[in-house]
Amino acid sequence: MSSTMPIAATANSPAQAAPVKLSVDHVNMTFNRDGKTTPVLEDINLQVHEGEFICLLGPSGCGKSTLLNTMAGFLSPTSGAIRIDGEPVTGPDPRRIFVFQERGVFPWLTVEGNIGFGLFKLPEAERKQRIAHYIKMVGLGGFEQSYPNELSGGMKQRLEVARALAVNPDMLFLDEPFGALDSITRLIMRGELLRIWQAERKTIIFVTHDIDEAVQLADRVVVLNQRPASIQQIVNIDIPHPRDLSSPRYLELRDGIFHQIGLAHHV
Repeated sequence: MSSTMPIAATANSPAQAAPVKLSVDHVNMTFNRDGKTTPVLEDINLQVHEGEFICLLGPSGCGKSTLLNTMAGFLSPTSGAIRIDGEPVTGPDPRRIFVFQERGVFPWLTVEGNIGFGLFKLPEAERKQRIAHYIKMVGLGGFEQSYPNELSGGMKQRLEVARALAVNPDMLFLDEPFGALDSITRLIMRGELLRIWQAERKTIIFVTHDIDEAVQLADRVVVLNQRPASIQQIVNIDIPHPRDLSSPRYLELRDGIFHQIGLAHHV
């Protein structure tokens, strides 16, 4: 059985007073390939509240992305149920946007064209207003007519986040979206994502194997163990944003997760 006890006694996230947005109930996933059965997820139970920022953390290959894809409706669990707003998840939904690690911007469209791609049903004036709003929000002003090959890696990632937000999704599912960026750009992008999340208050499920990234971003960190993945711990991150990455509480939470997964962290 999975454990959901926090590493240390911590206050609940303010978002946890909000209604439950997503529930994962006794989810198991087994892959069958070439006659071989491989268990990937084992008895996953989780509730995510409206407006909450959740990080799924675990070692590479443990099943984080499989769980994320199951939540988003791209995969069906072998057993168990996933519900969003009380309704069973039976497949992908345009109200819920998935942002992949491999950047998915369209190289043949400009910044404006990429952000406006999913807005074709809107009246032209509203479409232009929304495009302008998100270009400003992600700091791409002056690059409206630029193509992706003219942008830096961090700018492309901001463009993908803007495109995802422009369609006004209920939820964002992000699968290690900053994994291909250098360390400095990753730090900048974490700050950008937090700023956008605080402005929009979308429910976010974010996959990472970076403990610092998880503690910097999340309301709660869901720690998965090795495959078949179950929930080892759920850690409430009771530090307000912006977070001081050298504060004693930040270091206590971060190092507690390191020890929980069996790694000693030395600065």
